[in-house]
Amino acid sequence: MRPAEIFRFCPRCGHPRPDANVGHTPLQCPGCGFTFFFNPTVAGAAFIFRSDGQILLIRREKDPAAGKFGVPGGFLDFGESAEEGTRREVREEVGLELHNLRFVTSFPNLYPYREVLYPVVDLYFSAEAVDPERAAALDAVRSIEWRRLGDVPDEEMAFDSLRVALRALRAANPDLR
Repeated sequence: MRPAEIFRFCPRCGHPRPDANVGHTPLQCPGCGFTFFFNPTVAGAAFIFRSDGQILLIRREKDPAAGKFGVPGGFLDFGESAEEGTRREVREEVGLELHNLRFVTSFPNLYPYREVLYPVVDLYFSAEAVDPERAAALDAVRSIEWRRLGDVPDEEMAFDSLRVALRALRAANPDLR
């Protein structure tokens, strides 16, 4: 179920939402005129390189896609830029600081969580680890691995957006395969 399908009553006045409008965006209340847009949330993630050209992969601890490969990242908080949120998520998940953070690509994703299918815009960056030896499996990370770009199996990646970003990264860095 998507967020627009959950709101059956106006969150301002409680007026029932006409059945014909459930699931559509924006929510427009016929009772009080309130309008609410259901926009995607934003996530940031980073392909982190170390000096030998390998990138850091994480094994996801939790669903969705528990046990699959990902890269450190997560949902941005209110008031954060994409870069700030990505840096924070990397610190929380693997304990690394980044430099030379550069945008790679974005792609839409659907993220299932507790019976709701959240639309997400995933923003992918590349960066260099300040001190790669400090990398550790922390929040929601089962394990970490360093791999060459050519040794990252597409079929083991957690999300379609991650596969798209990996292809874009490989195209931009053909010398690192």
